[in-house]
Amino acid sequence: MRDLLFATSACAGLLGLLAALPSTGHAADTAEGQRLYQMHCIACHGATGESLIPNTPNFSRGEGLMQADIGIMASIKAGKNAMPAFAGVLRDQQILDVIAYLRTFQR
Repeated sequence: MRDLLFATSACAGLLGLLAALPSTGHAADTAEGQRLYQMHCIACHGATGESLIPNTPNFSRGEGLMQADIGIMASIKAGKNAMPAFAGVLRDQQILDVIAYLRTFQR
């Protein structure tokens, strides 16, 4: 009985910890990501993810996409070289939508 109470307590603690973690609320939406990409990204990264300016990742070859979404999100938020920072421009969920769309370019 004591072991059961301990296990129940441990599970409740784990569930409480998981509930405290930030959540985006829903799965990424590639259609919304495409819309945002066309609005903010296409001029430099191209319609099919093929870079149009030097030192820009070619997403159709998977460049810059071989990392977790959180790492890509940090890069998008901070900006890099000619790319402006999108922190305060796009919400986290919107950035995740764009990342989901970027991943569709890989073949």
